[in-house]
Amino acid sequence: MRLIAIFPLLCTLVAFILSLLCIFAGTKTGYIEQADILTLNTSMLGRLTLDTSKSSDSLLNSIENSIKGEVNDLIADVARALNIHDFYSAHLLNYCEGFYTPGPIANATVDPEKNVTRCSNQSAMFHFDPTSVIQKELKPGINLTDLQWPSAIQDAVHAVKIASRAMFALYCIGAAATGLALLGAFLGVFSGGRIAALANNGLSLLAMMALGIASAIVSAIMSKVVSEVNEHGTDVGVTASKGKTFLGMTWAATGLMSVAAIAWTYEFVAFRRQQTSYVFEGKAGRY
Repeated sequence: MRLIAIFPLLCTLVAFILSLLCIFAGTKTGYIEQADILTLNTSMLGRLTLDTSKSSDSLLNSIENSIKGEVNDLIADVARALNIHDFYSAHLLNYCEGFYTPGPIANATVDPEKNVTRCSNQSAMFHFDPTSVIQKELKPGINLTDLQWPSAIQDAVHAVKIASRAMFALYCIGAAATGLALLGAFLGVFSGGRIAALANNGLSLLAMMALGIASAIVSAIMSKVVSEVNEHGTDVGVTASKGKTFLGMTWAATGLMSVAAIAWTYEFVAFRRQQTSYVFEGKAGRY
C-alpha cells in the first residue's frame, strides 16, 4: 500500500460526493434543498398593485370576488392571496417551491425559514422559467401583466438558457471524470507507477476543467439573473438571492480536483526521479 496516494484519493472522494450533490440537490422535498442555485422571493409580489389605495379599478374588479376580502388580512403575504408560493428555488435538474415560516417578513426575534412544499419533476437540461411557473399558478383572471411583472426578468432568464444547458453537460462530464479518477486513485494506492500517476493526473485535470468551467458558468448565471431581478423586480415585490451553499460546494469540488491533480503530478515526477536515480546508480556500479 502506498500511503502517499491516499491524499489525492481522499480529495477525489470528497470532490466526487460534492459534484453529485450539486447535480441532485433539491430533486425531492427535503433533500439538500438549501443547496439551490438561486431563490426567487415572490412573497410580496403585487403588494403595490393589490393595495386598494394604489390598485387600478380594472384589476380590483377582476379579483374582487376571489381575493378582495383577503387583501387586508394577507397584505403581508400577498403571494398566498394570489395562489402562488412565497419562493421558488432553482436547482440543476428541477425547481422547488414553498412558503416562509412563520411568515415572509422578519421581526425582531424570528427570521423567516423556508418550508418546501413541492419539487418539480427532474429533467435533464432543465431551465428554470419563473414567468411560466408563476403564471400557471396565479388565480384565474389574474396575469403577471396586471402585477407589473418586469419583462427584464424574463429577458435575463432567457439570456442564460443556453448557458444553463451547457452547465448541466459540464457537471455530468465533471462528475463522470471524478468518478473515474476516484477509481484510478483507489488502484493507485495499491499499485503505483509512472503510467498510473500520469493517467490519474489526466483524469483529475479533466474533472477539474469540467467542474471549473461549470462553476464559472453557474456563478455568471447567478450574478446575471439575481442582479436583473433585484434591479427591476424590487418595486413590484420580487427579489432574488444567490445560492451560497451551492457555490461553496461547486468551487470546493473544483479546488479539490486541482489539489488531486497537483498531487498526481508530484507522484509522476517522483517516480521519474526515482527511475533516473536507479539508472545512474546502475551505470556507476559498472565502473
